[in-house]
Amino acid sequence: MSSKVYFKEVAKEWDVMRQDFFSESVRDKAYEVADVEEGKLAADIGAGTGFITEGLLQKGLNVIAVDQSYEMLEEMKLKFNEFKSVEYLQGDAEKLPIDDATVDYAMANMYLHHVEDPLKAIKEMVRILKPSGKLVITDLDQHNHEFLRTEQHDRWMGFDRKAIENWFVEAGLSNVVIDCVGGNCCATSNCGCESASISIFIAYGEK
Repeated sequence: MSSKVYFKEVAKEWDVMRQDFFSESVRDKAYEVADVEEGKLAADIGAGTGFITEGLLQKGLNVIAVDQSYEMLEEMKLKFNEFKSVEYLQGDAEKLPIDDATVDYAMANMYLHHVEDPLKAIKEMVRILKPSGKLVITDLDQHNHEFLRTEQHDRWMGFDRKAIENWFVEAGLSNVVIDCVGGNCCATSNCGCESASISIFIAYGEK
């Protein structure tokens, strides 16, 4: 099963499932590091049902939400139908449906470990940033919990922080900082025989 099929199947339950994986502190840290400003435009890449978008809207930003899953975006539209400041776009990591130099911020939470080519995905997010725009990625540190690959269809078993830093620099970003969010991503296998508590990194860079 591909991640696209997986997220299609879990779209209606995702908000409840997500609460078991990680907390709002992850997005709060992302907003803090990016120093997000009201009225600016942010892209939420791999938006899912709107975990990152929700907080951005609360802070008065305009959002372009991109996800490969039509079903996830439909769930998101139901949640935020009163907001006129969100644009919903279906698209893939290798070719984001956003023009060059469009957004002030690009954010991706728990997205990178699902893409085939992380460096290419990072370069695409940099491409859509305006000059001086900011990229913030929150994702899993390197781990060895294979059940996440088989049950949640993770393509990557987390990432080495030095590799992330090198990719940011190669993508043309400056003032790159990789740090710990301060919380863990927690999951339990379907059989209940294995559990994971994986530290989460936050990566920041400026175009």
